[in-house]
Amino acid sequence: MKRLSLVWCILGCEAVGIIGSVVTVPAINGWYKTINKPAFIPPNWVFGPVWVLLFLLMGISAWLVWKRKGNLEKKKLPMLVFGIQLGLNLLWSILFFGWQAPIWSLVEIILLWGAILMTIKVFEPLSKAAAYLLIPYILWVSIAAILNLSIVILNF
Repeated sequence: MKRLSLVWCILGCEAVGIIGSVVTVPAINGWYKTINKPAFIPPNWVFGPVWVLLFLLMGISAWLVWKRKGNLEKKKLPMLVFGIQLGLNLLWSILFFGWQAPIWSLVEIILLWGAILMTIKVFEPLSKAAAYLLIPYILWVSIAAILNLSIVILNF
């Protein structure tokens, strides 16, 4: 049963990535190709594998908190915060690639970064490993925020 819940946590997180890719992939060779980007932006092929890995780590992190023995009440807030950050992650793709709104996505990525930090903080008392697994995620979102800001500066 524990392994099945791990699979569901990972699949749930990866599903968010897949849904986000529905708006992202068509924009890569369309609108995104036409905007000015900073010289330090990674090549497009880097983003897919990085996000697959990050969603995997998010799923494992959520599972470590979910499987934790103890009072369900102690897990409600951490899992709610996790769900909020996951929703904000998807929203960024919709704003940036779907709506082609880098300014709005910049505002949103700041909220996402804060939600990830809050997730790390509420996960840490229940599972240090779960909190640590989110560190690559917040670092990557930090880079994404810098890229998003750079795109705003170069295009607006």
